[in-house]
Amino acid sequence: MRPRWGRTPSPSVAVAPGEKVLASASTADGTVMAGTRDAFYVVVDGDTRRVPWEQVEAAGWDRDTETFRLSEVGSWGEERPVHAAVLEQPGRLLELVHERVTASVVLQRHVSLGRRQNLRVIARRAPSGAGGVQWIYEYDEGVDPDDPAVRAAAREALELARRDVGLP
Repeated sequence: MRPRWGRTPSPSVAVAPGEKVLASASTADGTVMAGTRDAFYVVVDGDTRRVPWEQVEAAGWDRDTETFRLSEVGSWGEERPVHAAVLEQPGRLLELVHERVTASVVLQRHVSLGRRQNLRVIARRAPSGAGGVQWIYEYDEGVDPDDPAVRAAAREALELARRDVGLP
């Protein structure tokens, strides 16, 4: 069989049943990053980690260093898992990550707490529409989520957001 000109062979990634790799990229050390319709995958030393798109907190590309970085949603006060790699040829992976993460956001509402402190109420769900809506809070640095005033503002903003969009 002849190789197709202009195409780089896709690295092999074991994905969940019913999923298909839509874009992928590899690093010089063999790390593979890939995306399907439903999740982001990172394979390091043969170990595969699946991160559903609605569990991606942020992703970014540094063109100068050719570094891709993806962080997962986490719990307040706990370190969030971060996946970073130098990708010499990211191909369509960057576009896929942006599109899928954006598709998982149902609502994002900014709430000012005064003194230049804010929180966000965010509703996320799988881009496929499967499963329910997950509501999360994201706090600016320096905001104490255990402060009774912050808790009250967050609770009020969540109730208003749910009522506005008609989601549970």
